[in-house]
Amino acid sequence: MAGTNSNGRLRRMELLAVQLKQEELCTVKDLALQHGVSERTITRDLQLMREQGLPIDADRGRGGGVRLDRNWGVGRMNLAYPEAVDLLISIAVAEQMDSPMFLASLGSVRRQLVASFSPEKRHKVNRLKARILIGSTASTYVQRTINPPPKRVVQALHQAFIDQGSLVIKYQREDLAESKRTIEPHYLMLNYPVWYVIAFDHLRNGPRTFRADRILSADMTGEHFRLLPKDAFQETLDRNGLLI
Repeated sequence: MAGTNSNGRLRRMELLAVQLKQEELCTVKDLALQHGVSERTITRDLQLMREQGLPIDADRGRGGGVRLDRNWGVGRMNLAYPEAVDLLISIAVAEQMDSPMFLASLGSVRRQLVASFSPEKRHKVNRLKARILIGSTASTYVQRTINPPPKRVVQALHQAFIDQGSLVIKYQREDLAESKRTIEPHYLMLNYPVWYVIAFDHLRNGPRTFRADRILSADMTGEHFRLLPKDAFQETLDRNGLLI
């Protein structure tokens, strides 16, 4: 338990350092609310950060704020495993799109991230990358109809995709008709800039494609699924212009 608490404090202090660097002024009360701890805990964290050499200034008096010296850099960035996975997959998507801009250093970043994983986690990440596909660019008409999906939907879809968990979704078709589906998100496809979920649909008892921005709600069922071979979705992938 002590080890878990220590790890939590270290992670919180890393986030505090970044937050204080980015924001003009933060109060201890606000920081405590944001991190879900007491004001006394935040005060102790800040004092420990000062003892470690971080130049944290504080305004005296009721309601005073704290800030980091703007000339100070946060130094080496430590990522949690899910953050590192997301970054590695984002790099893989950028590389697959073969954009000529900003790719010069991505290979080096990718190698450093991969080297930070254990062999087991490296295998898991490689399997996730193989389930993210790049299709042809979306038509002008489709691009005009894009609406960002709700954050809660994105989070549920993200978790279900990584954990191979099924989802209950409310989906709105192009004709605005809505339906409730239970789906298994096997693949994600980017028809830039539109994301599609290539899933097994229990309502239709077969593969179906869902535009992510048309998913109105999404909730985990607690059930897990086994991946089907890509061949099972080939017709669906071909319709979406799979490039690689």
